[in-house]
Amino acid sequence: MRFRVILFGLLAVAVSAADTIHLKNGRRIVADKVRTSGDHVEYQIGDNTFAIPKSLVDHIDAGGVPAAGPGESLPALVPQTQIKGWEDLRAKLIHDGKVDPAALAALDKAGDPELAAAAYFVAGSFEAGNGRAEPARLDLEQALRYQPNNAVILANYANVLLALRRFAEAVPYAEKAVRLAPDSFDAQAVLGVAYFQSGRTKEAIAAWKRALALQPNATVQGLLDKAEREQAVESNFGEQESSHFILRFEGGQSSPRLRHQILETLEAHYSELVSTLGAEPRDAISVTLYTNQAFFDVTAAPSWTGALNDGKLRIPIEGKEEVDSELSRVLKHELAHSFINQITHGRCPVWLNEGVAMAVEPRSSAGYGRELARVFATQTNIPLNQLEGSFLNFSPQQAAVAYAESLAAVEYIRDSYGMSDVQRILQRIGEGASTESALRATLHDGYAQLQDEIAAYLKRTYGD
Repeated sequence: MRFRVILFGLLAVAVSAADTIHLKNGRRIVADKVRTSGDHVEYQIGDNTFAIPKSLVDHIDAGGVPAAGPGESLPALVPQTQIKGWEDLRAKLIHDGKVDPAALAALDKAGDPELAAAAYFVAGSFEAGNGRAEPARLDLEQALRYQPNNAVILANYANVLLALRRFAEAVPYAEKAVRLAPDSFDAQAVLGVAYFQSGRTKEAIAAWKRALALQPNATVQGLLDKAEREQAVESNFGEQESSHFILRFEGGQSSPRLRHQILETLEAHYSELVSTLGAEPRDAISVTLYTNQAFFDVTAAPSWTGALNDGKLRIPIEGKEEVDSELSRVLKHELAHSFINQITHGRCPVWLNEGVAMAVEPRSSAGYGRELARVFATQTNIPLNQLEGSFLNFSPQQAAVAYAESLAAVEYIRDSYGMSDVQRILQRIGEGASTESALRATLHDGYAQLQDEIAAYLKRTYGD
């Protein structure tokens, strides 16, 4: 996501944190508010309130990452259907917060295909719930080897492929899950995401409508609303392709020359980012060009937003006749998010995601470095651990502070340790490490020490 105009009058602001519900199956629910009521745990996401049985909850962490706002990466779905006997298997397999490989191997060798499939499913579900998508994929792949027609395993496997940004690959597994269990909410919901991220919006809408007919769900309703807004605006859009991109546009709003320049610019940026970040997205990237009004109609983004990447690059181009330097930077910024999300499997904290995207534009803190140095010196900056979640609910002034701090943090890491260490932090987050763990493993700094060092870097570079 790119901030339309960086405001330089930086002020300290407060950012509310969210609560995290840890389920016994290893999954997590990030909510704005959580409270216990009788034998249920009630939680609020946006304006919607939900309840789950307390018996499914392992523990609740107060504070943490704020829930994602509209317009950023699609919220992760959490399939709830379990395999019979999963609680007993979890007790046998999960020790000290980790999957016990010896226990898993013993169940695999027991000679019971159904038991082995269930064991790998439980292990994979636990890994997925803790952000370790690649180990989850391997476990669920083993589960499918024993039970290739199990709809629950198929839906969870497809969901993990989505977390790994392997959108097209997830489609046939989700479709098979729906064929085997058409009345499965999980299967229909996951299929909708696979379709949507693969550019099949009409089919995604149909799948999500079937899911909601089976059970109400705020996350899926939000996804459906988003897809319907997109379809209403883009129903008559044309399409043009290049090596790595699928460009969608309304014919009268952009000239063939401009569209050619945009694809040419994106391909050039793609090659640069492969070199800079050391990885690349697996699937073709969808890019949609809008008028300003259509952009806000589809994304429901705040007015200060200049462009978005929610798995698709959404770029307002009203008034543009050619790719100038500003549009080129917008394109590179939004494209960088696709690379970062591929490396981290969608787990990158927003401050790091935005900071890297701004740094590779390239953008510099020099224009407001002195003021930012004073903010850090007086400890009136927003703590970085409070910038792990979405910026979209921020006021323009709050967003300005958040973006400025994000860029300064990445500049400090790049200038002090090198871009290779930025890559390593991203890779460790993609492997399932928390942001703080990834920082400590790479820089030997946690959040507190990192912020002290950023303050010293800003003072040294820009003065106080």
